[in-house]
Amino acid sequence: MGEIKSTLELALERTKKISISEEEREKIKRKETSQKVNGLFRRYKEGRLSLNEILRDIERMDEKMGALSKEILISQWIDALSLSEEDERLIRGIEALKGRGMDEVRARLHHLLSQYQRQKDRVKEEVTVRSTEALKREGISGNAVEPKLEGNEIWKEESEKLGHSYRVKLEDIKEQLRSL
Repeated sequence: MGEIKSTLELALERTKKISISEEEREKIKRKETSQKVNGLFRRYKEGRLSLNEILRDIERMDEKMGALSKEILISQWIDALSLSEEDERLIRGIEALKGRGMDEVRARLHHLLSQYQRQKDRVKEEVTVRSTEALKREGISGNAVEPKLEGNEIWKEESEKLGHSYRVKLEDIKEQLRSL
């Protein structure tokens, strides 16, 4: 009498004949590498992973995947540069993976961020004064009166204008980093 086979055995028999092409294998490897790099990016940005650990992980990869990992990380770190956060950690990572110092770009970025912060503080002060004067005209005044800027339309508008002009300058710095 014939042998009774389980579903698993039947499935395994059928898949023995199916093989993955080199192109598909490469695609799967790239996807796995990309997922791993995304994890490295997040953990490094959050401060839960050191730059040395990332460099060690990349060194363990084969040459092709290591180069791809560096490329992805550099791109993600450049994209993550912003006006609202201190990005020294990201600049150090970009320097390490590109294998060169970036003192000029770092100085430009720090100058831009400090200039943005000063300008933002100045605009904030101006909007606060204007809002306080508007409240006085409405009969609301005193030492304890402090206008809330979060919901203030003037603040939103001025802040957005300021942010837009500085984001354009930040994009120039990002392009300079990409071209190095």
